[in-house]
Amino acid sequence: MKKYAVIVAGGSGTRMASAVPKQFLLLQQQPVLWHTLQAFLEAFEDIHIIVVLPAMHLEAGQAIAQSLSDSARITLTEGGATRFHSVQKGLQLVKEEAVIFVHDGVRCLVSPRLIRQCYTQALEQGSAIPAVAATDSIRIVSTNQTHQVADRNLVRIIQTPQTFHSAILLPAFEQAYSDAFTDEATVVEATGQTVYLIEGEYNNIKITRPADLLLAEQLLAERNR
Repeated sequence: MKKYAVIVAGGSGTRMASAVPKQFLLLQQQPVLWHTLQAFLEAFEDIHIIVVLPAMHLEAGQAIAQSLSDSARITLTEGGATRFHSVQKGLQLVKEEAVIFVHDGVRCLVSPRLIRQCYTQALEQGSAIPAVAATDSIRIVSTNQTHQVADRNLVRIIQTPQTFHSAILLPAFEQAYSDAFTDEATVVEATGQTVYLIEGEYNNIKITRPADLLLAEQLLAERNR
């Protein structure tokens, strides 16, 4: 089965308090996005990667792609106004039956092992959405500002790569955009399809704030040892 990874890298440096978009911040001497791409290249020798970036950052993205050992497997394309539209633009480059991964460009610690597990489940069940159990207490706040405790044993924190058979994902992204679409799973569910979770990884963090970058440095150092 063909394999495509759509890597969405349209973030800014706002919450990082940085003028440099977070996907280009350095992590162990390489940009965050470099580590993300490397994980997918390592996972499969035949995967093709589509990197979706804002137009102003395509040149920087191309430089990162060319620094990798197998840059021929990487294509760059311009993103859209929202995540939905950016993923939609990436999916337009998929012209054949395939398993498709959609991944946050700043989840740079994703392991090749998790990527392969998502692929296997998507082949068998049509989808694989990485998720980990909540470890903190959870409260649900209502519109009138009252709140109540939720059973955290029933709560799952969703990650990427959200992985689907193309026969499920491509038609889902032909529908009109809705503000209710928070990720690819919600887009697919809007078509009436069921999505299936898979055990994620607690180290598969998303680089959002300065502390995340420090944590990622430590986790990478431990992994390399």
